[in-house]
Amino acid sequence: MAVIEELIRSEADGSLSFGNFNLDAKSKKSDFEHGGDTYKVKTFKEITRLERNELFVYESVPGTVVNNLAVTENGITFLVEGKEDAQITLELEPGCEYDIKVDGNDEGQMKTNLGGKLSLSVELEEGKDVSVEVTKA
Repeated sequence: MAVIEELIRSEADGSLSFGNFNLDAKSKKSDFEHGGDTYKVKTFKEITRLERNELFVYESVPGTVVNNLAVTENGITFLVEGKEDAQITLELEPGCEYDIKVDGNDEGQMKTNLGGKLSLSVELEEGKDVSVEVTKA
């Protein structure tokens, strides 16, 4: 999976791809229109962050590339790649239980906090994308 040179793009299937972990300096793209929403991405080697309509959606430390991010009422799915293991934080429905699958492996259930945040660690290596599926239990 390659980095997203344009920082964020719409995919033919209606999903979003964003991020570039190869950048040494912070880069951002604001006012990106997709599916009736406005997105902003900030990305570089240390962090990748996505906001929708000025609300938090995704953050990884260190920076990552995310392909085919799809958010539904039941959860979120995406492919992620990075140079090293990453801590990923997602904004979901507050106080709900979610089933977590990473690269097809069941990682169990996690509950979001009162703010709706859910954090998970993903083992990554450059050149290999890892699927993440978070669905309401």
